[in-house]
Amino acid sequence: MIPRVVDPRGVPARRLRQTRGGALRALLTLTPLVPYLAATWPAANRPAMAVIVAVLALCAAGVWVAAPLGRLRMPMHMALLVVNTAGYAALGILDGGVAGPLGPLLPFAVMVYAVTMPPRAFVPAAALSAVAYWVVALAGGPAPPGYAVIYTVAFGGISLLCLRYSGAMASLRRRLDALSRSDPLTGGLNRRGFDERLTAALAGADRTGEPVTLLVLDLDRFKEVNDTYGHQAGDELLTWTARTLAAQLRTHDAVGRLGGDEFAAVLSGVGAEGAVVVADRLRAALAGVVTGSVGFACYPAEAAGADELRRRADERAYEDKTSRVRQLPPPEAVARVRAAAAPAEAPRVSRHERRRRAIADSGRLGLFDPGVGLLYVALFAAGHPHRLAMGLLLGLAGLIGLGTLWLAGPLSRYRHGGPVMFAVGMAQFGIAGAVVCLDGGAAATLALGLFAPLPLIALTTPSVGRPLLGLIVAGYLGIAAFVGDPNPWYVVMHLAGALAVSVICGHKGRIAARQRRQLSRLSRLDGLTGCLNRRGFTERFAAERSHARPTALLIFDLDGFKQVNDVQGHAAGDELLAWVAATLRAHGRAGDLVGRLGGDEFVMLLGLRRGETAAERAEQLRAALAERTACSVGAAVLGTDGEDFGALYAHADAELYVRKVAHGGGRGRRPSPRAAAPLEGSKS
Repeated sequence: MIPRVVDPRGVPARRLRQTRGGALRALLTLTPLVPYLAATWPAANRPAMAVIVAVLALCAAGVWVAAPLGRLRMPMHMALLVVNTAGYAALGILDGGVAGPLGPLLPFAVMVYAVTMPPRAFVPAAALSAVAYWVVALAGGPAPPGYAVIYTVAFGGISLLCLRYSGAMASLRRRLDALSRSDPLTGGLNRRGFDERLTAALAGADRTGEPVTLLVLDLDRFKEVNDTYGHQAGDELLTWTARTLAAQLRTHDAVGRLGGDEFAAVLSGVGAEGAVVVADRLRAALAGVVTGSVGFACYPAEAAGADELRRRADERAYEDKTSRVRQLPPPEAVARVRAAAAPAEAPRVSRHERRRRAIADSGRLGLFDPGVGLLYVALFAAGHPHRLAMGLLLGLAGLIGLGTLWLAGPLSRYRHGGPVMFAVGMAQFGIAGAVVCLDGGAAATLALGLFAPLPLIALTTPSVGRPLLGLIVAGYLGIAAFVGDPNPWYVVMHLAGALAVSVICGHKGRIAARQRRQLSRLSRLDGLTGCLNRRGFTERFAAERSHARPTALLIFDLDGFKQVNDVQGHAAGDELLAWVAATLRAHGRAGDLVGRLGGDEFVMLLGLRRGETAAERAEQLRAALAERTACSVGAAVLGTDGEDFGALYAHADAELYVRKVAHGGGRGRRPSPRAAAPLEGSKS
């Protein structure tokens, strides 16, 4: 949990932005009404309408000014919603009813609610607006047959599609956020997530006065586990350790893997005496499988901040390490752990999920919009001279939407999906334009089929939507100029409302996309070294293996790294790891991938030039690292040594330890207690 950013007056910044954002949207909605009233002042009811607009503007400005009063946030939101709804309804009645230029104020407001409100708030707000709209329909001037019904169904349905898409993207952001804070191997917190939880716990301790304990655990002789049983056995032992620690602690305690075989926990409300009890309980839970050095420090009794807390806990862990005999996990214990091993659970995020949902919702829109038109043709177009032609065209548009929905999955993975979706949008726009012309022009009931979808297009497909929006606006204005004889202000106000809502939806979509990109990047990068983490490397491997170039996988294992942490401290070890990552990147070529799978284990996926071997590249990189650290390197060539990540990793891992033993960096490896499973399945 990240500490809340608070305004100097005590209001969380996010809530302040939400409150002021609602007030700003209300003011922007009123902006087009000023020139409209000024230009049509001789018409009836204009003084009363001007007073209503002024009152609405004052209310919105008052909410903006009073936003820092956090306790009044919800009452202000509700009051502004009710006042705006009543004001929009009054303006619609005074301007001639739902078919007048200000008739769509309430429907467009519902669309804004769909992308700015959570579902629980949207439902009552939308219901209130629907009731107000029908008050306008019944009390205002006359409208064409079925006008209010079709507008209610169309705007309600498209608003629900906007709400559905916004909810799906919010879920995607939450899952990406969880991934960006989780360790890909163990499923616990990674360094970034753990540091945030520690910072939040210390801030909570300052507020409540309760102590906080930082507990660290460093597994004994874990480097020898990898050397003896192989990296996969070591990975499964790390995953088991993380689950065992989490099972022994409270649900609100934070457990993280800081790197390699180093784990840590944040214990809120636990002092020094309680920390001793917890440390003994953890040792007992791990006994018989692994042993580890445990250290702890308490805040504020023993440290004044996070850095001092870590330093004191590391000192105690080192004292514990040097006070006893450290043991290598026995083969039977490793075998038990491996027999019960299961991949760590992580939030599921598909690589193409956002595109698939956007294309699917475009298909739903392409199916729903013609469906509303067919409803109008069936119920309210009796005797219309072009009824049959409109029905056939709308049926064709519906089939295109159905096909788009059906093919959403393949299109999301297709490299040229953007141009295809643009062509689909153009086809549906052309059909909609023809239907509008047959129905009588820009003021006809079915003209909403042109401008009502604009907000959803701006929200779901911004790259395709921007040029498409321009073409739709130009087409609508062209129809208004050459077909029928609409009131110019009807055209302007309907189009202005659609564009205003589209701008809001587009802005929301851009913010959400920026957040998704940042979280996606964080979920695939190692927080310490900046190179790809286990998750990011395996995903990129799957994408790169399709290239035709000769490709090799290299594994790097630093010799003597454990002594760096033990003698010089974890800060020195972290600095060395960051240097290793930077050196591998600097000596790589364009297109080469560098990843850190955990601890001091790095991997590279690199292309081989004609006549070049993987062993030559491995030796070049080993020599570059020799400036500061010795390392062992194993290599495997795609196609020759395996076709997938698991096979290549196993081959390179075996070669690495042959080389390590050859130059005295390790001892011969025992047979694995259990046959190795495919790497990709166990390393998320």
